[in-house]
Amino acid sequence: MKYEYVVVGAGIAGLTMAERIANVLGKKVLVIEKRNHIGGNIYDSYNEDGILIHNYGPHIFHTNDKEVYDYLSRFTKWNDFWHRVLTCVDGNLIPMPITLETINALYHTDFTPEQMEQFLKEKAVDIPEIKTSKDVALSKVGEEIYEKFFENYTKKQWGLDPALIDTSVISRIPVRYNRDTRYFTDRYQGMPKHGYTKMCEAMAASPNIRLLLNTDYKEVIEDISYDMLIYTGPTDYFYDYRYGKMAYRSLDFVFETHDTEEYQPAPVVNYPNDYDFTRITEFKKLTGQKHAKTTILKEFPKGEGEPYYPFPTKEYREQFARYQEEMKKETKVRFLGRLAEYRYYNMDAVVRSALNLFESLRG
Repeated sequence: MKYEYVVVGAGIAGLTMAERIANVLGKKVLVIEKRNHIGGNIYDSYNEDGILIHNYGPHIFHTNDKEVYDYLSRFTKWNDFWHRVLTCVDGNLIPMPITLETINALYHTDFTPEQMEQFLKEKAVDIPEIKTSKDVALSKVGEEIYEKFFENYTKKQWGLDPALIDTSVISRIPVRYNRDTRYFTDRYQGMPKHGYTKMCEAMAASPNIRLLLNTDYKEVIEDISYDMLIYTGPTDYFYDYRYGKMAYRSLDFVFETHDTEEYQPAPVVNYPNDYDFTRITEFKKLTGQKHAKTTILKEFPKGEGEPYYPFPTKEYREQFARYQEEMKKETKVRFLGRLAEYRYYNMDAVVRSALNLFESLRG
């Protein structure tokens, strides 16, 4: 069996590559996917009650990259959506990320933006060298807010003290000196009008794309001749764990359907200090679907299972660097995406990376 291009993984990275190869180059491409569906972790489906759910946790599209937005807009129309998150602290639901509304609700104050800034400056801990996520939080908001919002949530999410975790984890959470409680402030935000799976199906609709589902690529790759392999799976698996198994944080998903139209006042509510789960998502508040019932999702982080989050520690960055040296030697393989590059990626950044890789191959 001969293909010029083989893509391993039918997530957003793999599908972007396959779509570009099929429709721009006009080449036939084989996409091999171990799961029984396309879309990777953005896959969504209707449950038995007819409610559209995100099977692998909530995914919200947001970007400042117009090219990425325009690219995906070829395959879907969008519902306007501005994500909002509440955090349960001391029994109260408080806006997240840290904004003027958060501080006023937490401390029962009526600060102006200038007063809030001064307040946090007084709370902030002077840390000469920022090395960890704990350092980031303490230097921005001080000990009390760090303990209420970040410490236990991070411990639950990663199973590690924030003092052991790379700065990137908490650096993604902004502090705003205004009343803007949107979780993201990107120019382009929305939810696919008919869901992510429909968008992915449109991306894969070319007759030049052949999908092979329920298949571990290693079971078939020896029988396939190809000029270029685009690999989006875990790199340690690709190299048969030559330098050891990379660590990932996994999740248990517990879905519940309730016989009520609304379960909570926001799409996502975080629980940093209570319960074993980190957050509850109510899907109708993401999709805008009208239904007499509602489905929620509780997320329980765990150490083993499906790989979701690469471990943001110095130890594992050094381990992955050994794999990266092997990756550089490959002439017929390109590594793309969250698992292959062992890094946390927002959806738009994955698409951007795939478009860039395609242009480099094309050129």
